[in-house]
Amino acid sequence: MSAATLLTLYGIPNCDTVRRARRRLAELGIGHRFHDFRRDGLPPALLDGWIAVLGTAALLNTRGTTWRALPEDLRRQADDGLARTLMLEQPALIRRPLLVRADGALRLGWDENGLADWLAGA
Repeated sequence: MSAATLLTLYGIPNCDTVRRARRRLAELGIGHRFHDFRRDGLPPALLDGWIAVLGTAALLNTRGTTWRALPEDLRRQADDGLARTLMLEQPALIRRPLLVRADGALRLGWDENGLADWLAGA
C-alpha cells in the first residue's frame, strides 16, 4: 500500500454495499485499494487471519444469494472447517465489504458511524 492508500477494501464489484462503500470512500477522499475476490483471488492464509480475528460466524454471509443457492444439507452441516472451505471456493460467501487498515486492523460490513475514528486508529 502506498502512503496515500489508507486501506484495502475487499469484496466483489457487483455487490451493492461494496459499490456504496467504494463510492463513499472516493467522495470522502479516503485513499483505498479495491481487492476483487473473483479477479484477485483469496489466499488461504489471508482468510485464516481474518477468521482468527473475526471468527467464521461473522465472516460467513448467510443472507446472500450464494449461501441460499447452496444445498440445504450443506448449509446445515457448515461448521467452521466447511465454512472456511466454502469461503475459499466461493468468496461471495464472505460478508462484504471487509476493510483492512494499513496496520492490519479489520472492519467488516459498511457503516459510516465510527469510520473516521477507526481510520484514525482509535
